[in-house]
Amino acid sequence: MPMMKTAMNAAVIRMTAAVLLLAVHGAPASAADQLVKIDTRPGVTVSVWFMPRPNATATVVLLPGGGGGIGMKHGVPTSENFLVRSRDLFAQQGLNVAVVGRPSDVKRLDYEFRIDPRHMEDLHRVVTYLKKMDAKFPIWLVGTSRGTISATAAAIDFGEHELAGIVLTSSVTRAKKTGAVPTQKLDRIRIPVLVVHHERDACKVCVPQEAPYILRGLVNAPVKKLIMVSGGANPRGDPCEALHWHGYIGMEAEAVDTIVGWIKNPKP
Repeated sequence: MPMMKTAMNAAVIRMTAAVLLLAVHGAPASAADQLVKIDTRPGVTVSVWFMPRPNATATVVLLPGGGGGIGMKHGVPTSENFLVRSRDLFAQQGLNVAVVGRPSDVKRLDYEFRIDPRHMEDLHRVVTYLKKMDAKFPIWLVGTSRGTISATAAAIDFGEHELAGIVLTSSVTRAKKTGAVPTQKLDRIRIPVLVVHHERDACKVCVPQEAPYILRGLVNAPVKKLIMVSGGANPRGDPCEALHWHGYIGMEAEAVDTIVGWIKNPKP
């Protein structure tokens, strides 16, 4: 009898420890998370890390910056890009998540390609695929850094019926860069837009003081808002890369909370 009680106590301890670990670190990735390859243009596929969640209220399509890769290794995305490394934070808030990688015919998503009709076709096919999965979910594009060029171009190209809105984080603002957000035809966007920028972003093409130019151009967006954030800690490396203020280092959860809160209740 004492041995049985000891075994039961040990089981309770193990269960309690497991619950505590879950509470601290969050739920593990769902078994449903998977890489899907979506046919977009003839002979071309786009890889998407898809994370469906039960009782989701919306789908966020995450568009990484840089060359657009998601760093698939050992069956999971490993890129340090802000949106890629924060994907679980979005999922934990009751959202379906689709992290978009590069098309199979392009090695790197440069500035020019992000406003190219081929890129728009790729993104349109991705959105169509997600709508076929379940049409009831509103779809939001969330871009960071160069991904803001893609999200902005898509909002212009798609019109006002395909997307619920877009979120632009660490936007490319310098006019010398092809596709810089303020240089696009922002007056053609007629869906809600949230602009998030770190006030200490030191990337020379994503200047915090130029972020208001985006809102000035959004004359027909039904709802628009600029949120400047200031948190985080321990920036390192290139100021235009993911582990600096540009990538919301040390404040990922706060940044995602801000984005998701606005998606669920867009207001000026």
